[in-house]
Amino acid sequence: MLNSLLAGITRIANTLAIASNALGTLVVLALVAVLNIDVIARGLFSSPLKGTYEMVQFSVVMIVFLQLADVVRVDRLTRSDGFLNVLGQRRPTAAANMRRIINALSAIFMGLIAYITFPEFLHMWETQDYFGVPGLFTLPWWPVKLVISFGTALACVIFVLKVITAHDRPHHAMQKSESDA
Repeated sequence: MLNSLLAGITRIANTLAIASNALGTLVVLALVAVLNIDVIARGLFSSPLKGTYEMVQFSVVMIVFLQLADVVRVDRLTRSDGFLNVLGQRRPTAAANMRRIINALSAIFMGLIAYITFPEFLHMWETQDYFGVPGLFTLPWWPVKLVISFGTALACVIFVLKVITAHDRPHHAMQKSESDA
């Protein structure tokens, strides 16, 4: 029963992470289009696209946090694990325990970021604060805060799943345990 519940949560978290990553990729494509339009407008019309600077700032933050959970899911988060690889060859249990500790600490930090940014999202939603140059180009803050909250909360869930399953890639662990049954 616990394994099937864990498998279900893992499936949902993985699906959300993959969908979020795909959305982040669409934001990258939109950013490429905006930058190309800006370059063409500057070259042909000597007039830059208004708000390009703001859209780039907005997009980069969204891309990072939309793709964060999937990066965690597939174990591609930038880190130095040379020591753990060497330790894993000599003492695999110690290396596995250290990985669990690192994943637990990572879950705590991701959870704290989500906990801090969600009230900021609610505040930005309520007040409709914006960034940019008034009268020229502005964007609301709330989508950025929402994406940060969502991305870090989902990354937290995936790190927790890694701690519970004792595997760096819980989706692989679930497939193994389901095939063993």
